[in-house]
Amino acid sequence: MPFVANFPLFCIVLTLAGSVATSMLNGKNAFRLNTAIISLCLVMNLSLLVYLVANPQEITYMMGHFPAPWGNETRFGPLEALVATVFCFVMLLSLLSGKTDIFEDVKSDRVNIFYVMINLLMSSLLALVYTNDLFTAYVFVEINTLSACSVVMAKENGKTISATIRYLIMSLLGSGLFLMSIILLYDLTGHLLMVNIHESLVQLMSSGNYMFPVTIIVGLLSVGMAMKSALFPFHTWLSHAHGSATTASSSILSGLVLKGYIILLIKVYYRVIGIEIVSQMKVLNILFVFGVLGMIIGSIDAIGQSHIKRMIAYSSVAQMGYIYLGISLGTTAGFLAAVFHIIVHALTKPMLFSAAGGFASASGHKYHFDQLKGAAYRNPIAGVAFVIGS
Repeated sequence: MPFVANFPLFCIVLTLAGSVATSMLNGKNAFRLNTAIISLCLVMNLSLLVYLVANPQEITYMMGHFPAPWGNETRFGPLEALVATVFCFVMLLSLLSGKTDIFEDVKSDRVNIFYVMINLLMSSLLALVYTNDLFTAYVFVEINTLSACSVVMAKENGKTISATIRYLIMSLLGSGLFLMSIILLYDLTGHLLMVNIHESLVQLMSSGNYMFPVTIIVGLLSVGMAMKSALFPFHTWLSHAHGSATTASSSILSGLVLKGYIILLIKVYYRVIGIEIVSQMKVLNILFVFGVLGMIIGSIDAIGQSHIKRMIAYSSVAQMGYIYLGISLGTTAGFLAAVFHIIVHALTKPMLFSAAGGFASASGHKYHFDQLKGAAYRNPIAGVAFVIGS
């Protein structure tokens, strides 16, 4: 096994350790350490991507050399390495572009805690991309939820606290449904590793007696991930959370956190259940309808906004609709289109939020359109970035 196969685990452990170390530093040093950690993760994931593109394969990395059902694994190919590289790149740029707002919006004695949560968030995103164990995925879903809520609330005013409570309630409902689906899967198969679950499900489904419980499982995990990724009609928390958070938090939430859950859903569809089995059910038809409605209603809501960050947030609802529409087709072309849109949106939406933060800073920290007249002249870099992102 090549040495680069260790990099996914190194990145997850490094960001977890960084969260501990960051808690003992002041704000500026926490920023420096966080930047160094994410930069190193970017280099490792990029190295892994280069290796896998040159040597196309899927690598299964057994941690601790303990086999199933006690062991834990990561599994990755070029796609996982590409997504992880994009996530690290976007996280790094979002934090660098939003640094000024972080130090202004977050109390000085809590800036280091903000970066603790960022490290935990980065660790959870990488784990969702790389893990081959369904229960490990659930553990990091919870870490992702709590750390994401923390970076929303970091600004500490009435709006962010209210937005965080809405976000937390919807996220916990989604996590609960996802956990229920894992329990039922374990009940049916006796496995937690994704490949082992799939092999057992194929055997069970061949008898024709397990279509109903498997449909329930797919429905639970689909609705759970739809809630957490703000698919219509579970999107009502999104504009409040993204609109009131500090600029870096809004960029990370929209560009990365939503995508982490969709990546996990895709992995479950293809690696755990099997897209052939999922396609036999009516769940994809429901996702198709919700995707189309999300595209339309998210766009209409965005057009009606007078607050620039809320407009961008509602635009994300529409983009989630596009992504789910691709997934719901149940075809290779639809899957590729969805993944392509995930990567593009992960790159461009944080650019829009960062540009919006630049407009606001140039306009006395105002976000309403009538207060932003001439902002692109006062901050040309933000103006160019907003045009490119759009």
